[in-house]
Amino acid sequence: MHQTVHVELGERSYDVEIGPNLLAQSGAMIAPLLHRPKIAVLTDENVAELHLDALRDGLASAGIEMTSLALPAGEATKSWPHFERAVEWLLSEKVERRDVVVALGGGVIGDLAGFAAAVLRRGVRFVQIPTSLLAQVDSSVGGKTGINAPQGKNLIGAFHQPSLVLADTSVLGTMTQRDFLSGYGEVVKYGLLGDAEFFEWLEANGPDVSDGEMAARVRAVTRSVQMKADIVARDETEQGDRALLNLGHTFCHALEAATGYSDRLLHGEGVAIGCALAFELSSRLGLCSQEDPSRVRAHLRAMGMKTDLADIPGDLPGAEALVDLMAQDKKVIDGQLRFILARGIGQAFVTSDVPREAVLSVLEDALTTV
Repeated sequence: MHQTVHVELGERSYDVEIGPNLLAQSGAMIAPLLHRPKIAVLTDENVAELHLDALRDGLASAGIEMTSLALPAGEATKSWPHFERAVEWLLSEKVERRDVVVALGGGVIGDLAGFAAAVLRRGVRFVQIPTSLLAQVDSSVGGKTGINAPQGKNLIGAFHQPSLVLADTSVLGTMTQRDFLSGYGEVVKYGLLGDAEFFEWLEANGPDVSDGEMAARVRAVTRSVQMKADIVARDETEQGDRALLNLGHTFCHALEAATGYSDRLLHGEGVAIGCALAFELSSRLGLCSQEDPSRVRAHLRAMGMKTDLADIPGDLPGAEALVDLMAQDKKVIDGQLRFILARGIGQAFVTSDVPREAVLSVLEDALTTV
């Protein structure tokens, strides 16, 4: 059941190992990277309680000593104060340039630890051990690292590829159903952007993935990672194709900002709603059939996920304000918003040629049902 996906980036290539019980094998897998048998682990308090001992045991089986720092859980940790704390801790632990930093956690820890590794001594290697579905299929692969700013999400960071990713699908069993389905929003995204057959497989097998059937989980994670790896290999720093991975994210990031990056809306929930809105916009622009957005919503709804703005608790700003929030997105070039739209399921493309009025119309209609 163990799968390996290779991310081909020349001298910076690495493997993503996917399957159950990888924490127990972590020592044997990480040992070849080490110049001395010692690593520093950055994690969060929730993950530490659940998985840090298993990682320690896995490393100890290969004679590797581990020190760790557990930061508070949550999106607020992706900020200057916690980043500073992490870097200063790594320095206090005398982490050297040839050492390896390990990120054990979800996307927040992966992004922050990767950025810390990128700037520490002008760059040390790091290993991603993602513990959430969202992190396993998205943020742990591709080398995007960073923290948030008051002006927006992920505006401070660097491209810094990991040396290894260990996606232990066993740990997904400790996630809440809401958090798991949030990650599933990113899984669905891969089918929608470039693999109609994968989307069809998810329509049939999504309930098995959600219910914890291990083979189904491994297949869903592997296909998602393979799609991301192929795109990253073609376009590491998002000059072209890699932008396809942002399907649903232009809407999502505006909604996250509007909800204060709080647990009113988890990232993957925003992605799912954003994908539905992107397909609605595509349909209204005559790019895809009217059935496509309905099919997207039907699958998300069948999985028990958020699909519409009405599913977000609390008040939302108006359509104009949401479009203004989109203008803060990193994907804005020369003031032009870039959207990822679709000519059908599995046929996404990037464009800046989207009338503001069309976006406003979609959002206004979505808000009237709230």
